[in-house]
Amino acid sequence: MNLSLAFTELADRYGARFTTHDSVRAQHGCGESNVTLMPPDAVLWPLSTAEVADIVRTCVRHRVPMIPYGAGTSLEGHVAAVHGGVCIDLSRMDAVLSCAPEDLDCTVQPGLTREGLNHYLRDTGLFFPVDPGANATLGGMVSTRASGTTTIRYGGMSANVLALEVVTPQGEIVRCGTRARKSSAGYDLVHLFTGAEGTLGIITAITVRLSPRPESIGTLTCAYPSLRNAVNTVIELVQSGAPLARMEFLDAVQVRACNQYSQLNLEELPTLFIEFHGTLAAVQEQLVRATAIVASHGASSVASTTDEAELTRLWRARHQAYHAGRALRPGADCVTADVCVPVSHLADQVTAARQDLDAAGLLATIVGHVGDGNFHVLFLIDPTAATEFARMHQVYDRMIERAQAAGGTCTGEHGIGLGKRHQLLAEYGSGTLALMRAVKQAWDPLGLMNPGKIFIDP
Repeated sequence: MNLSLAFTELADRYGARFTTHDSVRAQHGCGESNVTLMPPDAVLWPLSTAEVADIVRTCVRHRVPMIPYGAGTSLEGHVAAVHGGVCIDLSRMDAVLSCAPEDLDCTVQPGLTREGLNHYLRDTGLFFPVDPGANATLGGMVSTRASGTTTIRYGGMSANVLALEVVTPQGEIVRCGTRARKSSAGYDLVHLFTGAEGTLGIITAITVRLSPRPESIGTLTCAYPSLRNAVNTVIELVQSGAPLARMEFLDAVQVRACNQYSQLNLEELPTLFIEFHGTLAAVQEQLVRATAIVASHGASSVASTTDEAELTRLWRARHQAYHAGRALRPGADCVTADVCVPVSHLADQVTAARQDLDAAGLLATIVGHVGDGNFHVLFLIDPTAATEFARMHQVYDRMIERAQAAGGTCTGEHGIGLGKRHQLLAEYGSGTLALMRAVKQAWDPLGLMNPGKIFIDP
């Protein structure tokens, strides 16, 4: 690796868009996670696909690692510069390149955020439905195979990406997929890159599916005397085939945090937010049906609304759950756990997690997109207390082991990054990981694209 020669070339060509300032490097050295800060040696902001390709070719020539960067909202250390190198910050590549409302698709640069895209679409009657909560960039969402609150109806990124433009580890520009709604032409490289976490190339353009904005939206807010009652409601609603748009779970500790942070007045009990999209008549019908199921599982209170202002207030509070949780213990580190299980196992998994947390004496909240079996624990850990970190890891390890034993996964949406490399091996075994490594080796033989992620270093 010859950093000095690479940096001289890049600084000459990109001027102020290339920097080695310590403060900027530190800002790019970790996402929203407790992973130790690992800053890159330099940060560079390209403005076009051609510039990305030029940067990659320069880094390859001098054997310099490259770390793609979007908004820095990832949670498993995806942007940590494990082996140093250049952070390629794509946030200034944030244009909408084309939009075809009649075909329900749109092509964007990777630095555009999901909120930015939906603002652009506001007058079209369409929206981009994948909602991980954070205002992540579309490139980052593709790279981590993001999903979120609306996945149960609209699917995650895998279901909503049609085509990609990618700069390969050799600096070549390739295009994968088309705007057609289906294809059986060759290997499905779009889905290979979706979830590759920047280890196979740098995404420079994305064609996404769009969805019609619903005519009407209705939400039920349901509080329960016990966690298990709430989660059993989830299971029955999913198995009944109800056309759910979103179904979110907050345990009593998380409700308390949201009440304090977002000025809500919910009962501090395990709570579900259940949302339906459709025509006004269809939404009203589904609210009535869901209310009957909710009541049969012993809900202590049920409130419904189709009022836009109230819906915005409730979902803003849900999206701020992470910050609300952190506010329960100012100064604490927040480790966000992420597992996903078949929905029939959900009640046992969430109950066991809560029991383990209480037995370990840890302050933590539970929240999740439970309609698809995905739930999170927000561990609030004193950064000076080594014993708390040890207990947190024990609880988290048991959560993952139980999820995998039930046929689930160690990560429903956060990805592997640095944080779950060992759990990936446990989930798939050495044979499957050998196949993944072979793909990585074939595509990136020098190992310069986001090195150290997904796989345990040999």
